[in-house]
Amino acid sequence: MELQLIEVYIPAERFTTFQQEIEAYNILAKWHSEISEEERLVKLLIDKKNTEEILDFLEVNDEHTQEIRAILYNISTYLPRIKIDKKDEERDEAEQQQEITRASRHELYNVVQSSSQASPNFIWLLILSAIVATAGIVKDSAAFVIGAMVIAPLIGPFTALSFSAILGDYKLMKRSVITSIYGLIIPIAIAIIFSVLFPLPVNSHEFLARTNIELMDIVVAIAAGTAGAMSFAKRVSEALVGVMVSVALLPPAIVLGMMIGAMEFKEAVTPLLLLLVNISAILLSAIIVFWTSGIQPVNWSEIQVANTSKTYALIFVSIVIIILAVMIYVINF
Repeated sequence: MELQLIEVYIPAERFTTFQQEIEAYNILAKWHSEISEEERLVKLLIDKKNTEEILDFLEVNDEHTQEIRAILYNISTYLPRIKIDKKDEERDEAEQQQEITRASRHELYNVVQSSSQASPNFIWLLILSAIVATAGIVKDSAAFVIGAMVIAPLIGPFTALSFSAILGDYKLMKRSVITSIYGLIIPIAIAIIFSVLFPLPVNSHEFLARTNIELMDIVVAIAAGTAGAMSFAKRVSEALVGVMVSVALLPPAIVLGMMIGAMEFKEAVTPLLLLLVNISAILLSAIIVFWTSGIQPVNWSEIQVANTSKTYALIFVSIVIIILAVMIYVINF
């Protein structure tokens, strides 16, 4: 059982009502104290799987007044240990086998907001990873390319884009698109500069690997996007999964930039096609993971917007992948 703690700050006049309403939810333990004559503090110890339900209650309960404040903490240890009934434990295990376990929507949204911004750290990491990846492709060094994947921050904005499509948050979607474009333009620009200074590494296996495209590339990109979305939803370490997503995006962008810089526009079609395939497959798999894990707003009007947004997003990305798959089939056969 993963435990979390919610601190809720409530106006004194609403405290009694709040105590009655919160009884409807599965709370493992709770405490309250008096902050001042006007405010009370209630601490709720809960199972992580129930966090979103309680945060939704607090969000709706305080939608118009803005009087309730809540802070969420992860709990690593709690003593005395909480004893779980055997039937409840079996039920929890059965639920975990059937569902994608994830963090609350509120936690994920907070992470997405930061990862959707083109911050100075994002820009610098992108520049450095692009330089290392370009050098690795030129020198035909798989170690350099893999090292670039480790530091490339490309998983953030594309995950944020899929997440915003699921919620119908168009402001977040716009910011994610802009950051994603930065994430592609910067490596391409750096590769163009390299191709002006150095000849195309036509004998590099790392280079040649991105000048061929097969239908299997779609499968790999979907797997990478699914792994990235699941790791994000579970809030586990994204480092290794980020490598998978970067492998699908950064090298094709670098090779595309090299082709453009060398004025090899006809040959640039293949890495461009590979890049578009990988982007579309990653977005598609992330949208499906977030959709099936039950991420949605809590207000009725927002739910309607989200339903429209995610439906159109899924249809659009699916059509793009089908078109690209047909183009790949025609190129190979």
